[in-house]
Amino acid sequence: VPDLFMPHGLGHLMGVDTHDVGGIPVGVEKYKTLRMNRKLLQHMCLTVEPGCYFIPALLETAFKDENKAKHLNEAKLRGMYTFGGVRIEDDLFVTHDGMRLVSPPLLPSIY
Repeated sequence: VPDLFMPHGLGHLMGVDTHDVGGIPVGVEKYKTLRMNRKLLQHMCLTVEPGCYFIPALLETAFKDENKAKHLNEAKLRGMYTFGGVRIEDDLFVTHDGMRLVSPPLLPSIY
């Protein structure tokens, strides 16, 4: 059910390309909607992108699947179709003892 609302993954590496390769090294388990599954190393730059979307094509299919439908409030979700969704992206740089936010803070009071 979570894939219905967050089909894009949680984040990815950044580098030469906006969506840089290397998020899932050879031999590491790959998950359907996770674009990165690896140990973070100093000097890596990555995104953290939590979001929630209400995508009619995904939800309409789920309403017809009794294993998923029993967890969904169809009337409420249909009411969100015109909203679309929201995603907040932070860009992070991994330091030797943590991370540094490199994108402008959206809500400075929570950092």
